[in-house]
Amino acid sequence: MSEFVLRTRTLTEDQEDLTLAPGATRSRTAGHRKIDEPEDEWRTAFERDYDRIIHSKAFRRLKHKTQVFMNPEGDHYVTRMTHTLQVTQVGRSIARALSLNVALAEAVCLGHDVGHSPFGHTGEDALSEFVDGEWRHSDQSVRIFEVLEPLNLTDEVLSGIRTHPWKVEERATTHEGDVVKFADRIAYLAHDALDAMRAGILTPTDFPNAALQAFGEPGREWVATMIQAVVDESYRQSTIAMEPSKLAAMQELRTFMFENVYLRPEVENQRRRAKQIVRELVTYYLEHMSELPESYQHPESDDLTQVMDFVAGMTDRYAIRRHDELFRPRLF
Repeated sequence: MSEFVLRTRTLTEDQEDLTLAPGATRSRTAGHRKIDEPEDEWRTAFERDYDRIIHSKAFRRLKHKTQVFMNPEGDHYVTRMTHTLQVTQVGRSIARALSLNVALAEAVCLGHDVGHSPFGHTGEDALSEFVDGEWRHSDQSVRIFEVLEPLNLTDEVLSGIRTHPWKVEERATTHEGDVVKFADRIAYLAHDALDAMRAGILTPTDFPNAALQAFGEPGREWVATMIQAVVDESYRQSTIAMEPSKLAAMQELRTFMFENVYLRPEVENQRRRAKQIVRELVTYYLEHMSELPESYQHPESDDLTQVMDFVAGMTDRYAIRRHDELFRPRLF
């Protein structure tokens, strides 16, 4: 007799029926796609989405996109990719503790930020100048997976990606999709705080007392305490939520981080320069549509959408290099 057991898709689905919570998403009855596909012998629908996202070009570009610090000199600062992996770890922990579908939660977490522009939220602000309302990286993430690099992901994964920003009032269609809202904020507040201390911007005693009392020391202790606060309150309410007093402390911490790290006066020149790069790249390509790479030319989309697809997909270093080539040409 073999020492191994073949874990087929149907075996995994049978085990989900036995072990998942009543409100969890079961792969056997979910996994809806716009284009029907034969089921995989080994993987559930959400395990396939996880694999497709992690092998995508958009996911690979995250390693050279800003999280907080633009072009940091140190090797240990968080990038958009390491942030994404940390979000996935937090999301997995919450989903597992609540007996939700871990593969679905992980797939949403992995794909939630692929639509981010170069220079993080600064680039997002610059792109918003060209549209009515607001340009959102979450919508762009969905567009990447549906149009630019079509992966035929499940509706459940796309819903979680589209609704993950807190400013989006719509909830995901699954509890697993809602998990990413908290996983994202837990991850970035914890590791951005560590990066700020690593950069000498903050010290451990600078953080609001409410956050230190609620979550403990910055770093690992914050992550564990915040996860527990989500798990406990979600179990109590039967919906994804965070214990109110800790949620209030988290909101205060987020405001503090924006004032003292993300939007501090010392980085205003850097933010202004980043916006200029994005703004001038969009303007240039609108006037030179023939220079757009073929993969970003979609005749069914208007010129502005095609250009913003291209510029938003740029990594920080590529945006800087392309801007230099166009606006600071070398003489020799």
